[in-house]
Parts: sequence; structure tokens; C-alpha cells
Amino acid sequence: MAKAKTIYTCTECGGQSPKWQGQCPHCMAWNTMVETIAEAPAANNRYASLSKTSGVQSLADVEAAEVPRQPTGIAEFDRVLGGGLVRGGVVLIGGDPGIGKSTLLLQALCHLGSRHKVLYVSGEESAQQIALRAKRLSLDASPVQLLAEISLEKISATLASHQPQVAVIDSIQTLYSEALQSAPGSVAQVRECAAQLTRVAKQSGVTVILVGHVTKEGTLAGPRVLEHIVDTVLYFEGDSNSSFRLIRAFKNRFGAVNELGVFAMTEKGLREVSNPSALFLSHHAEQVSGSCVMVTQEGTRPLLVEIQALVDEAHAPNPKRLSVGLEQNRLAMLLAVLHRHAGVACFDQDVFVNAVGGVKITEPAADLAVLMAIVSSLKDKPLPQKLVVFGEIGLAGEVRPVQRGQERLKEAAKLGFTKAIVPKANQPRQAVAGIEVIAVERVEQAINALRNN
Repeated sequence: MAKAKTIYTCTECGGQSPKWQGQCPHCMAWNTMVETIAEAPAANNRYASLSKTSGVQSLADVEAAEVPRQPTGIAEFDRVLGGGLVRGGVVLIGGDPGIGKSTLLLQALCHLGSRHKVLYVSGEESAQQIALRAKRLSLDASPVQLLAEISLEKISATLASHQPQVAVIDSIQTLYSEALQSAPGSVAQVRECAAQLTRVAKQSGVTVILVGHVTKEGTLAGPRVLEHIVDTVLYFEGDSNSSFRLIRAFKNRFGAVNELGVFAMTEKGLREVSNPSALFLSHHAEQVSGSCVMVTQEGTRPLLVEIQALVDEAHAPNPKRLSVGLEQNRLAMLLAVLHRHAGVACFDQDVFVNAVGGVKITEPAADLAVLMAIVSSLKDKPLPQKLVVFGEIGLAGEVRPVQRGQERLKEAAKLGFTKAIVPKANQPRQAVAGIEVIAVERVEQAINALRNN
């Protein structure tokens, strides 16, 4: 028997090479080439168009209609999806093992099952395991159709015969196609199964939700083309030491990206958190120094997050600069601006900054809050109660405006905050009820406002 011919395939882009290389010649990624079995050419073309072939037409003549949505019954999930599921849409949701992906989707299917025909395809768990989960979560799983299968051809035949409106595939890494010889989870199998399921979804109108594994780096396992094929990419995040879970949209053809949904893992499954700002605010018995509340923006949702700073005398030649939840390099830049333009030196101090609740803040609107918390800790002077701060700091010492300043102030006022230090350009034209706004143009003005209170 002749030995099967092998090739090397990149796990990032799916590019192929006849021999192993340390760097992929297609996408230039390092250490991503894995050995796979070369596939024989197919006798017939298994790739069909996603839509009916039509002639060339003017874009102005195409009638654009609003895409109808199917609410899942879980408001936080609908928020991240952009209002609900779309007919013929393909959603890819990834996350660490045990984070709650299967639990969330089972809850969503049980809600959808009362109004629509749904199908749950499990390639990792048996039917008994899924039934036990539904019983443990006290869910009415009677309308949910279940199929324990990993063959792509059998799954496609089931979708064609049962014609569900929503189908969950758990997970895409366990499926295999008989047209390929490689093992389930390989680059070729993941790419082929995702492409074929997407084709079925577009042609039949069924909404397909794919569950994807993640690598140790936190990215979706499989070729990068997997994220390009689907319509929506969601990431399920959470700390193993906390019961709270965050779901984010990184790609959405039918809605806004960077939306955030917040859940709490309980004995009865995932529960929606209607006021996520409460997660990221500490409750102190008395005023403490080094604590400042800021308003960050996650998609269209403003969130109040507490920034804590600890400034202590350094006992080593090189003072420490540690930032958790915020960018490390930006902290060093802010300390230089604080020294140059406000006259506050920290070159002989250890500086530690933390965003409470494990949230990661990537926008520069946290700059002013970080500086206020650092100065408060250095001077051992607590900030005024019910104060919120936001603003970007420039290298020239100016306080730059941030987007959606009005929404941030309204969210702070709704949660009982009475004073805000904001950039001059974000000062509202009409006063926001219940909150006093202090507008500043430079860092030294913000520091003086702290000293005067």
C-alpha cells in the first residue's frame, strides 16, 4: 500500500507548503505549520454559489430592507447580536472550556423553542449529558430537537429534512467531512465544515450558531479564514475566580461591534446582569485615597469602573510600574506628563494601577482618572464623594475630548454621582440634571480642582 502523501498547512491562514518551514510563506506567522494528509481532488465540484446568479445591476436599483430579528429571550445576548438572530446568519461563539457557552446556547434554544423550530447538534456530549444539564438548569427542553452527530453530511441531511429555523453546532472542531481524509479539528476539516454549513445557512435560511474552541493564546482555534466565513464572531470571557461572564462582539455584519453583555453564573445557569456598573465599583465604609471612578464606553453601553492606584516609596534603584486592566506603556507616559506639566514627581515611587472587577480598559478616556487616582494616593487625600472623571491626556498636557460624553454623564447621574471632571470640549451645552460638571483643558487644572476640594 502506497504511503499517503503529506503536506504542511498553516493553522492561521490555511496556506499549504510541501515541506515544513518555521515561518508560513503566506501570512508570515511563526511556528504555525502542521502536517496534514494531502487530499485527492474531488470528482465533482462541491462548492456552490451562496446566492442565485444574477446579472450586473446598479446598486441604486437594489431594494434595501431592514433585516428582521429573532429575539433569543435573553436580553444581554440580543444586545451583543445587535437585536437578535438574523435569518440565514452564521454566528461563531468562542471561549475557554467550561466558561458557559453550551449553557448559554441551551438556555437560548429553550426560549426560542416556544416560538420557532430549533435543533441542537452535539458533537462533544451525549444526549443524556445534555438532558441532565437541562434538568439541572430547570429548563423546559421539550421543544428542543437533539442530534448527537459529528458527520457533516448527516448533519446537512438532517437540516434539509427537519428545516429548523435555528440550529446550534457544538462544536465546529468535532465535525468531519467524508470528502476529506484528515482528522476532525484539523485545519482542512474546520475550514470545509464551516464553509459547507455557511452555504446551507444562506441557501435554506436557517440560522446557524457554531461553537468554537480557543487556543491557549485566547484566539479561536482553526484557520483565520473561519472568522471571515461567518457573519458574527462572539467571544465569551470570564475569570475562573469570579462568577461573572462577559460576552463581546468582535465582528457583526448585522450590528455594532464591541458590544458587551454581562452575565452571572448561578446554579440555575447564566443570569443577566442588568446593572453591570455595580460589578466594577467597590463599596468602601469610608473614603479612601487612590480611588477614582471613571465612565468607560463598551459599544453603546456606558459603564462606571473604579480605578485604584497605590503609590509607595521605592526601595529599589528601579521603581516598579505595574498596571492591571490598563496598558502598561500608557502608564509610563502618563507619569511623565504628570511630572512635566503638573509638577508632581513619581520617579522615586512604586506605582500600581488596577481596574476593579477584572475589566480591561483599552480606550484612552481612562487617562485622566488614572492620574487623579495616582495624585490622590501620593498625597494620601481621598477624592470627593460621588465624583466621576473621564478624559484623554495628550503629551502636551492637554485634556482631550472623548466620544459620547453626554451619554457618560447621564449614566453617572443615573447612578447617583453628583460631580464630574470632564474635558472642556465634552462640557454639555445644557446642564445634566443632578450632576455638577467641572470642565478642564489641561492636566494642572484637573490637579488644582482636586486640591481645592
